[in-house]
Amino acid sequence: MQPIHLAINWDVVLDGLLISVVGYTVVLLALAALYYVFRYLPRLLHLRARLRLRREGKQSHEGEELFIGGDVSAAIATALYLYLHEVHDEENVTMTIKKVSRAYSPWSSKIFGVTNRLRR
Repeated sequence: MQPIHLAINWDVVLDGLLISVVGYTVVLLALAALYYVFRYLPRLLHLRARLRLRREGKQSHEGEELFIGGDVSAAIATALYLYLHEVHDEENVTMTIKKVSRAYSPWSSKIFGVTNRLRR
């Protein structure tokens, strides 16, 4: 019995490893960037709202909440959804099914499966 020698193309293996490392790095950097965007976006929005209030001449205190909370937003969105979907009238839908009978169809015929033999 002769030993089996496997020829390993190291260029292909190294290219695959390089592509894997670059891919994972790009995904992890994108996730980190999204984390920081979602983490600091509310602070940026609060800063813009405070600057806009200052330009208009209104005073805003540091602890004052400038935006509506999530539970209030959810209640408003639910109320709007229910209101807008009750505006439409219910329409009567009549569905008619007409049965078409076909006596013969080659797709349902069993005879082709029985008599179809391989020809050599």
